Amino acid sequence: MPLSDAAILREPRVTVLARPQFAEPAHLPVQWMGESTDGERLAEFAGRLCYMSQRNPAGRSTREYLENIKKQGHGSVLEHANYSLLLEGVSRSLTHELVRHRAGFAYSQLSQRYVDESDAQFVMPPAIIGDTPLEDAWRTQVTSALDSYVALVEQLMTRYAWVDDKVHRRKMAREAARGVLPNSTETKIVVTGNARAWRTMLELRSSEGAELEIRRLAVAVLRVLQQEAAAFFSDFEIYDATDRREAARLQYHKV
Repeated sequence: MPLSDAAILREPRVTVLARPQFAEPAHLPVQWMGESTDGERLAEFAGRLCYMSQRNPAGRSTREYLENIKKQGHGSVLEHANYSLLLEGVSRSLTHELVRHRAGFAYSQLSQRYVDESDAQFVMPPAIIGDTPLEDAWRTQVTSALDSYVALVEQLMTRYAWVDDKVHRRKMAREAARGVLPNSTETKIVVTGNARAWRTMLELRSSEGAELEIRRLAVAVLRVLQQEAAAFFSDFEIYDATDRREAARLQYHKV
């Protein structure tokens, strides 16, 4: 049975789950200037502690202060601010690349051993979107894979009928059957990273040389994080690349 349009995903979804909450110590008050978020103030406080410059002798706003931090490459203070994002509408192919970013990140991903994928959704690769023959060929292959998965789970549940624990029996069936599912299978993943780690990931994955799906996600994440803490990501610029797709570049590399 062909996949419904609802089972085909063409864009990622990014949801903010957690952001920093800064509690300024009463005995070390900072002379704050300008608007800022808790995450930005946390990073500024950490930086000022190094030099005990809480009185803000240069009269800088938080965003001016952090702009100078990026310019000087003192990215360690950005590591104090963590942001947790829920990423949906992404493929397992994408997360295979994403989880290579280890320093400063934590991941929790949907398990195909425990979760029934009979009603799985699939992420259409950006490269074939808009080309009807390619879309049809891809849809046919994905439909066939899903049908095979459903049939295998049913057969394996029968094969493992001797396993009394039904939950364990289902896990055994699903972990074997998942081998036929394609990399395009949609997954969900919670990603927590500090601002410095997010900058590194975004610098690499939003560039023109990145794989198209993770590049699309990186641009979407960048937009969200620029709303969350503009001072950390203000030097990133989103633009239309020569391949007619969005990419991003930045002013301060390897902060």
